[in-house]
Amino acid sequence: MRLILLTCATMTAFAANSVLTRMAVDGGHIGPTDFALLRVLSGALVLWLIVLARRTPLPLFRMRRLTGALSLTVYMIGFSLAYITLDAGLGALILFGVVQISMFLHGAVTGTGPSKRQIAGASVAFCGLMLALWPGPGGRADPTGALFMVIAGLGWAAYTIGGRARGDPLAATGANFILCFPALLLIAGLPGDVTPTGWILAVLCGGLTSGLGYALWYRVLPQLQQSVAAVVQLSVPVIAIAGGAALLREPVPLIVVLAAVLVLSGIALAVTSRSSQAGHIAPRPTDQKPDP
Repeated sequence: MRLILLTCATMTAFAANSVLTRMAVDGGHIGPTDFALLRVLSGALVLWLIVLARRTPLPLFRMRRLTGALSLTVYMIGFSLAYITLDAGLGALILFGVVQISMFLHGAVTGTGPSKRQIAGASVAFCGLMLALWPGPGGRADPTGALFMVIAGLGWAAYTIGGRARGDPLAATGANFILCFPALLLIAGLPGDVTPTGWILAVLCGGLTSGLGYALWYRVLPQLQQSVAAVVQLSVPVIAIAGGAALLREPVPLIVVLAAVLVLSGIALAVTSRSSQAGHIAPRPTDQKPDP
């Protein structure tokens, strides 16, 4: 029961990243790049304190950190900019679909050939993602916001793929957050016109739902079977859609529901394939990055 509760809390934290970002940026409390900057700063501080308390080394000065910091920067900027126009749930669905399909394609190209079930699942998920992205009536994605979220998804996929087999994943994530901050600072500059609400939402998103969320994930991940760890993350877009509807009064059109069913069903079909290889959609438990 304790493991179930901790897992549910972790998935809720990841979904809350979308809700908090949308609430802050769309509400006019803070600019998107300022939000990304403060999110990374607070997340880096929390992760550094956790690593310090564990008395484990922080792997800052390594060449692979450059790739991690740059891909994390791309994700952070794209994620924040996307929520100027995207609803929280739709944004989370696009992000999740892009990340999982990108990782599947990378695994198919660099690893062993995918099974028919994996190909079928990825195809269904891709159709659902295209349905969410296709412009038109019915509450589908704003093209500009969708483009930014696709970029964010590609950034997070690159971050996840580049972070495999890197020893302590929590320490590596903390180091990447720390190195990501100066990169964002060069792009965004010092925070500008930020309301108190904007500060609070950014710090909550960075320190609580990102920093502590990742720490909690790496605590429960070794206790989950690989297939369970992959499938349980399917709940993140669903929670984000529900949270956006409940807290932000965002509409949930039928076409978004259909897109979510296709994306999540397709990914579930692929990741539960008996021949699924570690590192395709479900990396090894010790290396798996959480969906943000």
